Formats: sequence, structure tokens, C-alpha cells
Amino acid sequence: MATRQARPTAASASRSIWKGAISFGLVHVPVSLHSATDEQEVDFDWLDKRTMDPVGYKRINKRTGKEIEQANIVKGVKIEGGDYVVLSDDEIKAAYPKRTQTIAIETFVKATDVSFFYTEKPYYLAPEGKADRVYALLREALTQAGVIGIARFVLHNKEHLAALVPAGPALMLGILRWAAEIRSPDGLYLPKVGVAANSLKPAEMKMAGQLIAEMTTTWKPTDYEDEFTSAVRELVAKKAKAGDKAKVEPLEETPDVAGSNVIDLSDLLKQSLNSKAGGRKASSGAARAAAGTAQKTGKKPARAPAKKAAAGRRKAA
Repeated sequence: MATRQARPTAASASRSIWKGAISFGLVHVPVSLHSATDEQEVDFDWLDKRTMDPVGYKRINKRTGKEIEQANIVKGVKIEGGDYVVLSDDEIKAAYPKRTQTIAIETFVKATDVSFFYTEKPYYLAPEGKADRVYALLREALTQAGVIGIARFVLHNKEHLAALVPAGPALMLGILRWAAEIRSPDGLYLPKVGVAANSLKPAEMKMAGQLIAEMTTTWKPTDYEDEFTSAVRELVAKKAKAGDKAKVEPLEETPDVAGSNVIDLSDLLKQSLNSKAGGRKASSGAARAAAGTAQKTGKKPARAPAKKAAAGRRKAA
């Protein structure tokens, strides 16, 4: 029997910044989120150049010019007419609870399918002056060689490591993390590596592999939208229409992740696979029915939507 590692003390573990669960089929895996980076740049303070006194950050009321306390600051969304709808953190969470508590896996894609365009901070590089030919030369040479360039550059008083990537007609620059900025996971409690070390059954591994294979699709960025933001906007509109007296109704069920415990993993994986198979059978049955109707009426059956099934599973916000 594999032994479990002792949990680190509060002093040795990094502080979590979010707690919830990863949703994988019908399986919920409770997790906490920790920062994986340490910023290494020089910390510049604001100073009064006349006296070298520190300059603090103050929250100022723009109408009165007076400083206000944090407790008196609320979140407001400006609406038509110049009025504001005030939303509390609890209202936002209540309206769309699953998005704030669950990392929901909708599909699996090959890492190579995820374009560089969708990294956090991409930049375009454009040629200046008479640099068109040498710009094109570098872009085409990188493209033909199938490589990217690793470079250093300074931005906002900080040196960055960056990747230079040919992207169609452009060269793009993406900021990379320095090795020293990546924290070690040593302070976290993590299961040991390996199938045997976690007493995982061959049948469980097989079903998990089947579920991943069935959920794997081709990466299409346009299949995904910011549903959480849409839900917040819907809440703003509802409260505005009701004169700020709208009751916050959840737009989805709140997942029970606080006390989640994967007791019968095999059963949950079986249910997940069965639900996928049931969905495929229903789709096939509908297609056969449509084909039968077409033969009787002479009409062609309607074409299926072009989007992947994984994208179609998402609820409209």
C-alpha cells in the first residue's frame, strides 16, 4: 500500500488564492490554486522629487477630492443615462456560482493546436523605415526552419525574456518567464508520481483514457466565449430594469465542491462514459429519423451544426 506524504504546515505551504474543483465528466476534484511565479523585477517606489518623501497610493473621491476608506468602495457598472448599478461580490458569485468555483474541462486538445496568438501578452512587430526586406527575410527564414527566436528586451524598466515567432505576415513577440520566477511546488501537498504509487486500477486508467479520447477535439478559439462576463452584464441589466430591487437568481446550479471526495472513481468514470455514449446514440437516432423522413418526403435532412459537440454543451450565458 502506497503511503501518503504528510501535508505541509501552514508556514511551509504557499497561500492559496482560489479553492474549488476541477470538473472532469461527472468527477469533481477539489483543488486550491497557488501562484507558480515569483516576480524578480526591481520594486520602484513613488517619490516626491523635491524632498524624496515616499508617495503613497490614495483612493480619492473624484468629486470631492477627499480620500475614502476601502470599506466605502463598491463595484458599479455604468449604464445608459449615466447611472450606475452596484454589484456586490456575493451577488456576482450567486448569479454564476459554477464559474467561480469550478475549473470545467470541456475538451482536450493537442498543445500544438493552441496558437501563440492566444498567449497572455502577445505583441506585433512591424518594420520601420526601409527594413521591409530584412524583416521579410527573418520572418521567412524562421518559418522555413520551423523555429522561434529567444531574445532579451527591456520594457517599462524591466528586462524580459521573449519568444520571436513568425505568424502569417507578422513577427510576434511573446514575453516568457525567467527560470528564477517559477516557484518550486515543494511546499504543496501533491500525490506521488506513478500509477502504482496511487493504487490506480488498470480499469480506471483505461476508462479515464477513453473519456479523454472522447472529449478530445480540434482547438477552435471561436468556440469559446466569456460566459462569466455575459452573466454579470445580464445581472446588471436585470437590476437596472427592476430599479436595483432585482433578486439575484443563480444562472446555474452551485456545485458541491467543499466536501467533495472521490470515493468510487470507477463508478463516476463509467457514468461519464455512459453519458457520452448516450449522447452519441441520441444524435445517431435523430439522424436516422431525419434520414427516414427525408426518404418519405423527398426532402434532404437538415445539416448538423458545424460546431463541435463539446462547444454545444456550453450553456448560453
